[in-house]
Amino acid sequence: MEAIQKHTGLVYPLNRSNVDTDQIIPKQFLKRIERTGFGQFVFYHWRFDDNGNKRSDFSMNDKKYENASVLLAGENFGCGSSREHAPWALLDYGFRVIIAPTFADIFYNNSLKNGIILITMEENQIKQWMKQAETGELHLTVDLEKQTITDGNNTEFNFDIPEYHKNKLINGWDDIALTLQYQEQIAAYEAATQN
Repeated sequence: MEAIQKHTGLVYPLNRSNVDTDQIIPKQFLKRIERTGFGQFVFYHWRFDDNGNKRSDFSMNDKKYENASVLLAGENFGCGSSREHAPWALLDYGFRVIIAPTFADIFYNNSLKNGIILITMEENQIKQWMKQAETGELHLTVDLEKQTITDGNNTEFNFDIPEYHKNKLINGWDDIALTLQYQEQIAAYEAATQN
C-alpha cells in the first residue's frame, strides 16, 4: 500500500446520499482477480449509457473534473454489499480522499485498509464545499499527521481518524505488512511450540 501523509487534490462533488457499492462498481465488473483495472468502471451506470458512451448529464464526465482525487459525497456512502472492489475501483480511478457526513461501516474499513483516507465531516461544511466545487476549481489539502483539511481560503478544519488507521496510512502498511513487523516474535513462538 502506498504511504500517504499529505494530499492536495481537485474536488469532485457527488451530491448523492446512500450511494451503494453496486453503484460504485456494478456487479458485472467483479470478474477480475487483481486489484487494478476497476477504475474505468467507477459509477459506470451513471457515467455511461447502454451503448458505453459517456453521458453528458453526469458531471463527473466533465473535463473540469478529469484529475479529481478528492471525492465529496452525501451521507451513508458505500452502503450495500461488502465488496472490497468498491475501494479498489475508487483508488484505481484516482480518488485518494473521500469526505462524507457518514460512511457504511464495512466500506469504511475496507477503504482505509486499501489506502484511501476517509473523513467524516459536518454536512453543512460538505454542502458549502460542494457548491464551491461546482466550478471545478476547488482544491483541498488533507494533512493526515495534523488531522486537518485546508481549503482554498487557507481555512483549516480538524477531523478525527482512529490512530490505528492513521498509522497504517502514514506508513503504507496493509494488514500483511503490519503482521510482518512481528516476524521475529512469530518465528520465536513457532520454534517454541514445535519442541
